[in-house]
Amino acid sequence: MKTRIFSIVFTVFTTLFFSQTSSLDTEEKLNIDVSKSQIKWSGEYAFYYGGHDGIINFKEGYFIKRNGAITGGEFIIDMNSIQSQDMDNEEARTDLDKHLKNEDFFDVEKYPIAKLIITSVSYHDAIHLKIYADLTIKDVTLPVNFEARAIYEKEQLKTRFKIDRTLWNINYKSKGVAGKLKDGLISDAIGFEVKLSL
Repeated sequence: MKTRIFSIVFTVFTTLFFSQTSSLDTEEKLNIDVSKSQIKWSGEYAFYYGGHDGIINFKEGYFIKRNGAITGGEFIIDMNSIQSQDMDNEEARTDLDKHLKNEDFFDVEKYPIAKLIITSVSYHDAIHLKIYADLTIKDVTLPVNFEARAIYEKEQLKTRFKIDRTLWNINYKSKGVAGKLKDGLISDAIGFEVKLSL
């Protein structure tokens, strides 16, 4: 009985979230609204409190919906759009944004886009998902996985996760490169809060 109720609720919720009806053996491509979708990033110093945060925009993206459930998707991130938001001083903020875009960090002139491709999805329940994906930054592609939550009334999917930036060759002031020198070291972890809206 509980299984049947869960199946009914799951079907209703997924239909509401993706705003379209579906039948068995169908596949749909659902484009995200890039004006409503966004990535918030954050980075911290390794050995004292403080850090920076900001946003990055999507260039384009879509979900793949198969038989009424999300099973895949591909999202292109515009690395030229990266900007910080934590400083009131405009000059300092501009300098940081330029630094993030140069060779020390994301080298956006050479690597103008990043990419996330969903490879599989598992559902804990009608609202909570676990997503497995390949993340490409600076032409390095590695697997990632993270928990996500569907907000049906807003037609949104939200998630947050961290990566080890050094795995994608972002090594500026990493403890692995700088050894035991602690002053100014930056945590190897970059945090992302992602909102995807249809």
